Parts: sequence; structure tokens; C-alpha cells
Amino acid sequence: MGRYKIGYRTLKTAIGTAAAIIIAQFFGLNFFASAGIITILCIQNSKKKSLKTAYARFVACILGIGFSFIFFEGIAYHPLVIGLLLLLFIPVTVLFKVSEGVVTSSVIILHIYSGHQITAGIVLNEVSLIVIGIGTALLVNLYMPSLDSKLKQYQVDIEKNFRKIFEEMVSYLRTNESRWMGNEITETAGLLEEAKSLAFRNVENHFLRSENYFYHYFQIREKQFEIIERVLPIVTSIEPLVQQRYMIADFLEVVSSSIHPGNTAQQLLIRLYELQDQFKNEPLPETREEFEARAQLFQLIKEMEQYLLIKKALKVESKGISNPSF
Repeated sequence: MGRYKIGYRTLKTAIGTAAAIIIAQFFGLNFFASAGIITILCIQNSKKKSLKTAYARFVACILGIGFSFIFFEGIAYHPLVIGLLLLLFIPVTVLFKVSEGVVTSSVIILHIYSGHQITAGIVLNEVSLIVIGIGTALLVNLYMPSLDSKLKQYQVDIEKNFRKIFEEMVSYLRTNESRWMGNEITETAGLLEEAKSLAFRNVENHFLRSENYFYHYFQIREKQFEIIERVLPIVTSIEPLVQQRYMIADFLEVVSSSIHPGNTAQQLLIRLYELQDQFKNEPLPETREEFEARAQLFQLIKEMEQYLLIKKALKVESKGISNPSF
């Protein structure tokens, strides 16, 4: 039997729904259970998304009350009028960018329809249900568990895979042989996708902070990974064991050992430029195979330059956390 686990969102939904119904019932509101439905619809994965959803549902509900008055009192309390109302109401919510609130406002519209009249008391009852339902959802959504530990684990796993990939490139450059299956490539692609999604959710949980260290960190890693994917075919296509491939292997070994907390990009760039100058001062290749091999190695150097320059282009701010390694 698998382990049963209750998530934070499930727990917040259960507590919020019960609290909203209790409050609505305490004030003697009609259709008090609907406050719980509104709360369920407003619970989201992040604070910003919750606030946006709450706004959309509130505006849509107020519009729904207005439409109910115009159509039911102006035409009739008839099922066909409900259809006509929704036919015009839904495009209006899209126009005002509050279409998320269509379901919630439909509940309010049906309440008014079932009462066959619109009075100040009924409007007050419906607005109270909306305020209690949305307000309770916002209150329980104020608590969001920290995602830092999960994000740090993604950081560790991605850096470990980067090191492994570079180590395999170093090994191939030195021996022209490899038994590596390349599992770290597909694994890293998946980790980056998951990590960026989680980091974005972390950004959405901070009202006053639009930028996030981890989100930028994984952006950097994603761009660097694209370069690694371009470099791998270059490395494996170099056949002759020319001297320059050992020099690049030594450099990539340093890059691999530098994938840890600490900013080493500038030092590595200096070393790369020195290696590039050294290549230029080497005697010209004597054979076509050697010429092609050195051309590919030079292309590899240019790709590694871009790999190291990415950090400067994105200007990551660590906000108290160790700078990403390169």
C-alpha cells in the first residue's frame, strides 16, 4: 500500500472551505454553503495567482449581479433568459479579463434566479458570500511553504550532472574512447524544466519581489546546457589525437572541477583566451585530418567562451545565496 500524503493545498482547501461556511452560517446568510464553493475555487498554488484569481472572481460576481438585474427584472425569470444572459455575460468577462470568475458568478446568478426577485437584502447576501469566500481563501493562502530546500536540491543535482558530462568529454578527448550512455543529458533536461517551474512558483509567492535568484540561476543553467548539447557532437566528431585536444581536455577538466558554489567565470575566461592565443601560435596543420580536427577544436573553444560569458549577460544577483558556479 502506497504512502498517503496530504498536500498543503489540499489542507488549506479543507480548512478554508469549512471556515467560510461556518462564517457565512454564523451571519445567517442564505446559500451559506456557496461561500465554501467560492473558497475552493480561489485556492491557488501561489500568492500572486491567488490574488489575481480573487480579483477576477469578485469583479465577475459584481457584473453577474448587474446582469441578473437587467435580464431577470427587465425580461423575465425564465430558463431561456439564463441562456441569453450567459450568451452576453461570458464575452463581457473575457473583455474585462475576468473570465476566471464565470463559474463563481454563475452560482450567484442562479441564486438570484431561484429567488425570483432582486432586493437590497438579496444583493447584500450575495456580496457577503463573495467577500467571505474570497477573503477566507486569501487568508489561508497567505501561508506558502518555503521552496528553497527543493530548489537547492535541484541545484545540486544539475551541477552534479554538469560535472559528469564534462568529465566524459575530458575522457573522450584524451582516449578517443567512451562507454558513457549519456543518461545525464536527458536527466538534466528534465531537471531544468522542473526546477524553472518550481522557481517561477517561488517568485509568484512574493508580492514585493519580481526577481528571484533561483529562477535566474536555472535560466543560466538552461542556456549553458544548450551550449553543452552543441559541444558534445563536436567533441565526438574529432578523430585524430592531435596535441591540441589534450590541451582542451585539461581546460575542460578545470571547468568541471569549478562547478561548485563560487564565481570562477572570469578566471576561466582568462585561461581560455590564453589557450586560444596558444593555438594561434602553433605551427599550421600538415594534413587535412589535422586541419579539420583543429578547426573543430577552435569551434569548441568559441562555444566554451559563450558558456562562460552567459553569467555576465544575465547579471545574476544572489540575494545572500552563494553565486552559481560555472
